[in-house]
Amino acid sequence: MLTHKQALAAVIQALGGSWDTRRAVLALRVAGYEPPSEEAAGKEARRHLRELADDGMIVRPDPERAVYRLA
Repeated sequence: MLTHKQALAAVIQALGGSWDTRRAVLALRVAGYEPPSEEAAGKEARRHLRELADDGMIVRPDPERAVYRLA
């Protein structure tokens, strides 16, 4: 079974494009993550996006916007 981070990584690799918090939340929900609140969903999505950026899989081209794309 994939972790939520692994599931998000797989979806980002498959679909490409730009990834923001809202799109990441949707992908996590499709992967089975049911957050207790919208705030929790956003926090989880942002954490995974930052971790994937730290891993070098995605990049944040504009430091003023929290939008990522494949590296």
